[in-house]
Amino acid sequence: MEVSMPLPQIYVEKTLAIIKPDIVDKEEEIRDIILRSGFTIIQRRKLHLSPEHCSNFYVEQYGKMFFPNLTAYMSSGPLVAMILARHNAISYWKELLGPPNSLVAKETHPDSLRAIYGTDELRNALHGSNDFAASEREIRFMFPEVIIEPIPIGQAAKDYLNLYVTPTLLQGLTDLCKNKPADPFSWLADWLLKNNPNKPKLRHFPVAGEEH
Repeated sequence: MEVSMPLPQIYVEKTLAIIKPDIVDKEEEIRDIILRSGFTIIQRRKLHLSPEHCSNFYVEQYGKMFFPNLTAYMSSGPLVAMILARHNAISYWKELLGPPNSLVAKETHPDSLRAIYGTDELRNALHGSNDFAASEREIRFMFPEVIIEPIPIGQAAKDYLNLYVTPTLLQGLTDLCKNKPADPFSWLADWLLKNNPNKPKLRHFPVAGEEH
């Protein structure tokens, strides 16, 4: 009995991660955990937010009792912001973080990042976007130069590859097998540059003779 394997799908989701000011010195080991958990770090920047910037970032928390302490904490020193990407990035990053209150996290999720690096309800070490809308807003806030474009998934990705990539790539791989070069990667890269179907075509126009 043959077992049919499901066709591979392309899933990419982004979320914002923040290493808060009091644990910036732990960045290297936290980044190692992030990478080992299957995330790709798309962009990273270290910055020091003013209280006003923090108020704008946490605008949804405005009016709550802890808001002044939150903005003071987040503006107390440099922080590290990162765009993380992977399948189900938002929910998986939240799962790694654990409960928002580090004291609760230490009791219920002792292996979570907030249990390990956090101190209490306010100083909970790390931030993660709550949902897709928050992720888009927060990434634009921390990385205003980033253009967030939808990434094709499933059938849309297959259609794109079949239309624009596969025909040329298959021809290149066929020629590669015929030639069997010592450095196949460099050979294929050169072949793709020479046979790029989108390469501009040069047109030669006759030069008009000089008038006397």
